[in-house]
This record gives sequence, structure tokens and C-alpha cells, in this order.
Amino acid sequence: MDRNAMPLTFPELSELSSTRKLRRQVIHQGLLLMKRILTIQDISCVGKCSLTVALPVISAAQIETCVLPTAVLSTHTEFKGFTFCDLTNEIDPITKHWIQEKIAFDAIYTGYLGSFEQLALVEKLIDDFKTDDNLVFIDPVMGDLGRLYVGFDQAFADRMALFCSRADVLVPNLTEASFMLHTPYIESGYDEKYIDETLEKLLDLGPKVAVLTGISFEKGQLGVVGVDSRTGQKISYFRDELEGRYHGTGDIFASSALAALVRERTLNDAFAIAANFVADSIQATLDNPQARLYGVDFETALPSFARQFA
Repeated sequence: MDRNAMPLTFPELSELSSTRKLRRQVIHQGLLLMKRILTIQDISCVGKCSLTVALPVISAAQIETCVLPTAVLSTHTEFKGFTFCDLTNEIDPITKHWIQEKIAFDAIYTGYLGSFEQLALVEKLIDDFKTDDNLVFIDPVMGDLGRLYVGFDQAFADRMALFCSRADVLVPNLTEASFMLHTPYIESGYDEKYIDETLEKLLDLGPKVAVLTGISFEKGQLGVVGVDSRTGQKISYFRDELEGRYHGTGDIFASSALAALVRERTLNDAFAIAANFVADSIQATLDNPQARLYGVDFETALPSFARQFA
């Protein structure tokens, strides 16, 4: 896919095609219809990750949030003995119904996709709903700390790399990048040149914007680094690193970054908003003894996040 042939500029999502502009001009009780994001990933009935996070976070930015659950779990996978119901067979019928109803989305956001079949089905969905005016945001959730999650292997990472060619914005961590690019994973001690080279290789997969999460060039600082292939603009934001690792923080980051982009924040501002929201959520969690199991208390930080879009 030729990323240079894709004309969307993210802060200008309001410059819509004639059909979508007409939809946005429909006035209900004096207000224009709000923007709409589709998020595709699993949902845990208990535990803060995936759709359980994406739905409230995106909604807090005053964006209509549509969901396509790929599976239902009783709890997230940090709990023992969780139940799992695969919804792969529902993806195509749901997609066909949306096409029949002429439903449109301002952005499509994919998170955890658990099989080759799901990747193929969601690729078709993206092809069906992608326009010159909307945004495809892919978080290639596969692993962390140098290891793939249970059930994934190098063949899946290779297939994910092909899937990521459909992204406008791609947000892997270093583990996911290293497996997709077939490069050694370096946990720490890397320099800016290494990160820049990794970003360039990610852009070669096809996205217009690539952003690496969980980057640290100096002890005690953690953040994101990215690049916009269309302009060469660098994206960089760092904060003091907080103690501990928590389930679901990547989902909070991706959801809030996309929400900010759809609300027409710049790339730098959107990823700064997301990094700050994650840090504020972790800070609110440090005194909660159950947090390491359930996930971060993002709800405490949600009002201040939402006020940025009031």
C-alpha cells in the first residue's frame, strides 16, 4: 500500500466528503452529530483492558463509541480460570448489517486480535469502511518485555505486519515492533538512532504515522517517540516513570490518543494527552492493593481527561 497516496491529515478530520459532510450537517436539538469511532477487540467482563477501557475513555472525549467484540472473557487474562467465548463468526454478519444500514465511521481502531481468521475478517472490514476522510488506528497487541503473548508465534507476527499496512497510525511497543520487523529486541540501553531506524522500518510496512510506546533514553524517564512519514515531523513526549507495570495501560494509551486525534488535536498534543492520562491513572492507582490484578484506576483520572474536550 502506498502511504503517500493517502491524503488524510489528521487534524482536519472535519473536512469530509460530500456524503459524510451531509451527515455531519444534520442538526438535532441544535447540535451537530458527534464523531463516531469503531473499536474492534475483545471485552473482559471484569478487569480493565480492551473494550472495557476503550468504551468509557473514547466516550469521555464526547465521541460516539461503537464496538465490535471479538471475544467475551469472564475476566482479563491475569485472573486464573477465566472463561472465553470466541465471537469470530459474528464479525462478518455484523459487518454486512452495517453496510446494509450505510453506517460510517470517523475512525476504526483495532486492538487485540487473537487469530489469523480475525485478522483477515478485520482487514475486509477496514477495506469496506475505509474512506479518504477517516482514520485507521492499529495497536498490534501481541506481546511485551521481549516475548509474545501465549498463543502467538513468529508466523502470527508476520501476518500482523501485513495487517498493519492498512494503518494510518501504528502504535506498537518495542516487543511488537521487533517481532514484526525480525530485529533483535533490546530492552534498554538503546539510543535515538536505534529508535529512528526502527520507526523507519515500521513506516516501510505501510502506515503514515508510526509511534513507539514505552521508550526510555534515560533512567527515570518514559514516553513515546514517533514520526509522520508525510512531513518528517518527529513526535516525542516523556514523563517521569512511575513504579510498577499494570495490565491495560496500553489500551488506555491507544484509546485516549485516538480520541484526541479524532477531536482534531495535533499528533504531538494527542500523544502527550494520552501519555499524561496513563501516568495520571497509574498515579491514582499506587495506593490500591488490588490494582495490579484489576488494572489501573483510570476512572479517577477520567474527569480531567474529559475536560480537555469540553
